[in-house]
Formats: sequence, structure tokens, C-alpha cells
Amino acid sequence: MSETEQSSKGSGTFFQTMRTVAWSFFGVRKAVDHENDGSKLNPAHVVVAGVIGALVLILILASVVSWVLSSGVAA
Repeated sequence: MSETEQSSKGSGTFFQTMRTVAWSFFGVRKAVDHENDGSKLNPAHVVVAGVIGALVLILILASVVSWVLSSGVAA
């Protein structure tokens, strides 16, 4: 599918939205991708993907903290 066909599609898939949110958590985005996302992403997908991303981040951080505390390493 060409870029013209994708841009005329008007709505990205949920996977595209998850990828966009993941890159936003990481903080690295190309300017071209950022401009294209404005017209392709579904706002409801962005909210759901953001909540899922935040939950995953919290679970990872809680797991790391739990692992460090259980290892008995004292400062």
C-alpha cells in the first residue's frame, strides 16, 4: 500500500497506535512520522494505548523494585 493510499485511509490500526505511543514513552520520534500521525490515528486508540503503556511501565518498575528489594542489596 502506498503512502497516498494510507493517508487517504484516515485511520491507523491499533498496532500503529501502540507503536506510536511506545515511541512517545521512549521520547524519540521523526518529524515526518509525527506529522503523519496527526491525520491517521484514532483518538480513542491513543487513549487506550496510553493507558496500556502506562500500566506496562508501572508493572515493569514495580517488578524491578521488588526484585532489588528481595535480593537483599543494601546501600
